[in-house]
Amino acid sequence: MQATSVSLSGYANARNKAALRHYFEYSGTGLEVVEDLPEIHFGEYLVEQGLIDRYQLFRALQLQDRTPGIRLGVAVAMLGYAPASAIERQYGRFQELATIDVDA
Repeated sequence: MQATSVSLSGYANARNKAALRHYFEYSGTGLEVVEDLPEIHFGEYLVEQGLIDRYQLFRALQLQDRTPGIRLGVAVAMLGYAPASAIERQYGRFQELATIDVDA
């Protein structure tokens, strides 16, 4: 089984509780993974946090594709979708997300 990271922060406020319940179920031995959750990427995190919308993410990814080596946050800022300071703040929060390795 491949290692999977799962965010533990903010389940009480999660907008996707139904999806989370779909992936996990309780068993006699505790929490059992019934299906792998996909790893969240920074761009999706920015959309989830409301900093950009999905169209803006698509445009930033296109710019990133045309400009090798450019980071997504830089592309978002270059396109004027969000200030660099807000992107940096969100990146800091993104890196601090609590995760678990289900293979451990």
